[in-house]
Amino acid sequence: MSKLDGNGRWESKMALTEHVEQYEKRNQPKNLNRPTTEELAMIRDFILLPLMLTMVQKAADDIKNSPNILRRHFLFSTQILMNRIEKDMYLLRKELTRRNIKVMTEEQVDVVVYHKIICRGYEERFGMVRDVVRSEISVRLTKYLNEMSKLLESYGK
Repeated sequence: MSKLDGNGRWESKMALTEHVEQYEKRNQPKNLNRPTTEELAMIRDFILLPLMLTMVQKAADDIKNSPNILRRHFLFSTQILMNRIEKDMYLLRKELTRRNIKVMTEEQVDVVVYHKIICRGYEERFGMVRDVVRSEISVRLTKYLNEMSKLLESYGK
C-alpha cells in the first residue's frame, strides 16, 4: 500500500482506458507460460514411461533366457504391457507437442536427474530424485498390472 492509497485525493481522478490497460499489463504475473499442475504431471509421466519400458524390456529378456515352463505366457504378458506403455508414451508425446512443451534430459547429479522443460517459451529445470523415480515407477507398474489382471478376469468369465 502506498502513501497515496486511502487519503481520498486519488479516488475521484479518472484514468484513460489505455492507461488502465497498460497498468494492468505491466502488473500481470510474468509466469503465465509456466506449466500447470496437470502439465507437470504429464511431464513426470513423460520422463517415467521410457524408464518403465526399459525395465519391462529387461525383465522380458531375463524371461527369454529362463528355463521356466510358463516362459511363453510371461513373454506374452510383458509384450502386452510394453504395448500399453508405448501407447501411453505416444499419446503423452502428442499432447505435450500440442501444448508446446519440450522436455530434454539435462544432467544427472548424484541422486537427482534434471530435465530442461521449455513450456511455451518459459524455461524451467525439473529434477527428480532416483528414489522418487523408483517409487513412482513401482506405483505406475502396479496400476498397469491391475488393469491387465482385470482384463484377464473379465476374459475368464
